[in-house]
Amino acid sequence: MVPQDLLYTEQHEWVRREGDKATVGITDFAQNALGDITFVDLPAAGKELTQGKEACAIESCKAAASVYAPTDGKVTAANDAVADDPALVNSDCYGQGWIYQMEPNDASNLDALMTPQQYEEFLATAG
Repeated sequence: MVPQDLLYTEQHEWVRREGDKATVGITDFAQNALGDITFVDLPAAGKELTQGKEACAIESCKAAASVYAPTDGKVTAANDAVADDPALVNSDCYGQGWIYQMEPNDASNLDALMTPQQYEEFLATAG
C-alpha cells in the first residue's frame, strides 16, 4: 500500500504538494530495490531542475541511481539529515527520508503525475 496523499512518477519518486512547493523523495519500492543506501548527493538550493532529468544521485550497497525531477522548477531546500544518515531513506522514505524540496515553475504540471491508485497499478504491471 502506498501513501494516499502523494503523487508518483514512473521512476519511483514521490511528490507531496505543499502550497506552491513540492517535497520529493523515492518510494518504498525504489529504496527496497536499491538496498542499504550509503550516500545521497543532495541538489544545491537554487539548482534549476528540468522535468525527467536528474536532480541528484543516490548510492547504495547494490548500485548508484538517479533521482529525477518530477517537473521543471528550482530546488528550495535539501534534507541535510539524509546526507548525515543516508539510511533514513531506507527506514522512513515517506517521512524523515525525503530528499529535496522544490518550487515548480508551473505547479499544475504535477497533475500529470500518477495518483496512488495509478502507481499501485503501475507497480503491479512492472514486476
